[in-house]
Amino acid sequence: MGPSPWTRLLPLGCFALLLPPPGAAEFSPSLDSDFTFTLPAGRKECFYQPMRKEASLELEYQVLDGAGLDVDFHLLSPKGETLVFDERKSDGVHTVETEEGDYMFCFDNTFSTISEKVIFFELVLDNMGEDGEDQEDWKKYVTGTDLLDMKLEDILESINSVKARLSKSVQIQTLLRAFEARDRNIQESNFDRVNFWSMVNLGVMVVVSALQVYMLKSLFEDKRKSRT
Repeated sequence: MGPSPWTRLLPLGCFALLLPPPGAAEFSPSLDSDFTFTLPAGRKECFYQPMRKEASLELEYQVLDGAGLDVDFHLLSPKGETLVFDERKSDGVHTVETEEGDYMFCFDNTFSTISEKVIFFELVLDNMGEDGEDQEDWKKYVTGTDLLDMKLEDILESINSVKARLSKSVQIQTLLRAFEARDRNIQESNFDRVNFWSMVNLGVMVVVSALQVYMLKSLFEDKRKSRT
């Protein structure tokens, strides 16, 4: 699963940290989700993720494009307490053990007055209850069933292990694609910068050459006039 296509969010403005603003984006409780968006200069965007008690929230973000490749990042608990604050970082990975409620995380580009930033982030949620409910459903079928001594719990454990490894592989591939996108943006920016300064140098060389020809020509013209 790669990063979703770049999507420009509707302006949300600078939000108060303790009061949820109307119209803010919210993600449904999924095990894994990623998003790429453009953060305009001088703006701040906040998102909400509902969590269960004793679950785990892992959030990784990267600045893919924009001058400086940096952004301020805030992660707040449902009580409004600041859990994580990254100042002008290009990327970060944070994992927190959660309680019941909505967690808010914000990307702040208010320190930049010109450059917009393209930001990719991924959420990985663990112990959200879905796996536990699946296991309870399996146990209902296991109870009172001794046919051929089949160990359905062992089969379930193996399936969950394979599922976890596949999810981890998808996560790593997603992050590698994000790194590749950021490196490609840097290379394209360097390519444009080299072309620009090459054209400037070429223009300067042409102007200097024309001036030299003109000055040499004017010197010879002065000598011919002085002889006559």
